[in-house]
Amino acid sequence: MTQTTYEYSETEGGSPIKMWTRGVPVDDRAREQLSKAAQMPFIFKHVAAMPDVHVGIGATVGSVIPTKGAVIPAAVGVDIGCGMMAARTSLTASDLPDNLAGIRSAIEAAVPHGRSGARGRRGPKRDRGSWGEPPQAVVDAWADLAVRFGNIVAKYPRLKNANTVVHLGTLGTGNHFIELCLDTEQRVWVMLHSGSRGIGNAIGRFFIELAKQDMRKWHINLPDEDLAYFPEGTDHFDDYVEAVEWAQDFAALNRRVMMTHALDALRSQITKPFEAECEAVNCHHNYVTRENHFGENVLVTRKGAVRAAKGTLGIIPGSMGAKSFIVRGLGNAESFDSCSHGAGRVMSRTQAKKLVTLDEHIADTAGVECRKDAGVIDETPKAYKPIEAVMAAQADLVEIVHTLKQVVCVKG
Repeated sequence: MTQTTYEYSETEGGSPIKMWTRGVPVDDRAREQLSKAAQMPFIFKHVAAMPDVHVGIGATVGSVIPTKGAVIPAAVGVDIGCGMMAARTSLTASDLPDNLAGIRSAIEAAVPHGRSGARGRRGPKRDRGSWGEPPQAVVDAWADLAVRFGNIVAKYPRLKNANTVVHLGTLGTGNHFIELCLDTEQRVWVMLHSGSRGIGNAIGRFFIELAKQDMRKWHINLPDEDLAYFPEGTDHFDDYVEAVEWAQDFAALNRRVMMTHALDALRSQITKPFEAECEAVNCHHNYVTRENHFGENVLVTRKGAVRAAKGTLGIIPGSMGAKSFIVRGLGNAESFDSCSHGAGRVMSRTQAKKLVTLDEHIADTAGVECRKDAGVIDETPKAYKPIEAVMAAQADLVEIVHTLKQVVCVKG
C-alpha cells in the first residue's frame, strides 16, 4: 500500500484528528470545527478529515465521525443521503452530435431542477424545481417509501407537509448537477449528484432542533450547540435513526429515477440504440450507518465523505470544468474506510461571487455545454480546491478506476 499520508494532531480533552490534507489548503476555521467535534466524549478512536475538508454547519464537510452510544444530527446535516450516481453507456464520443446544446436542453426538460416554491396558505407553489403532477412512474416509485414515511409522520406530525413525491426524481440547486462525461477511452457516461431534497432537509432540521432542546433540558454544555446529540437508548435516537435511514433510501431512489429520465432524454437526441449502466455506482456521501471498525460495532457519520472499503466503487467529482473520478476503495482502516466526496470548497459562495468574474467562469468552463451566466459563479471551478491535489492527498485511500471529463453540465 502507498505510504500513509495523513497529518496527526491531538485535541485537548478530546480524541485525536487524522487529516488526509497534505498539499491542499485547510481553513483554520475548519481545523477549529474538527477540534470541537473531537471533544465529544463518545468519539470512537479519532476523527478523520478528508482532503476536501471545509467549514460546515455543526460538523466539518469532509469529515468522518465515528461514535459509540450517540449520534449527532448536524454531523449528518440537512442534505441527508446526498450522493452520486454514475452509469457508463455503450456510446462513444463519436456518437455524440457536434453541438451538445440539444442534449443539455433535453435533460433540463426531463428532470425538474432549480428552486421549488414554498408551500403557502393556498397550497403548494410549483416551478421548475419540482413536479407539477408527478408522472406515474414517479408515483409508483414513491409507493415503496410511502408506508414507512407514514410511520414517521404518525410520531412527528410536523413533517407531514414536507415535500415528498413532488421532489422524487428532481435535482435541486447549489452543487447538484447532471453531467454527460467522457472517460479516457472516449466512452460516454451519465453522472449526477443530488440527495433527499425537501423532505431530507425537513427531517434534518427538525431533529437537529430536537437534539438542541434535549441538550437544554438536560443542561449539557457543548463546544458548539450544533453538536447536540441523541444518546443511544433514548426514543429520539431510535426515531432519528429510522428517519435518517428512510431519507437515505429516498435519496438513493431519487438518483435512480433521475438517471432513468436523463438516459431517456439522451435517447431522444441520439438515434443510435445504446445500453446504459454497463458500470453503475450509486453512493451516499452525507449519511450515518452502522459499521465494524477495529473489531467494534460503531456508528459512522460521513459528512461529505464516501465509503471506500476495499474493493468498493465510489465517485469523486470535480467542479464544473474539472475532472471527476470513479474510484475503488483501498480499505484504509485509519480513515474508517473513507475518502473525499469531491474537491471541496476553497471559497464560500459569497466570496466566489465577489472574487470571480464572469469572463473567468466562461474561460474555466470552456468546452463544456453548461450555464455561462452570473447565477452559477458560486459553483465555478475557482471556488473549489484543485481536484488533482485532492486525489494525490488520498492516494492511500482509493485507486482511480476511470477518469472522466464532462462535456455537458446541467445545474439548478
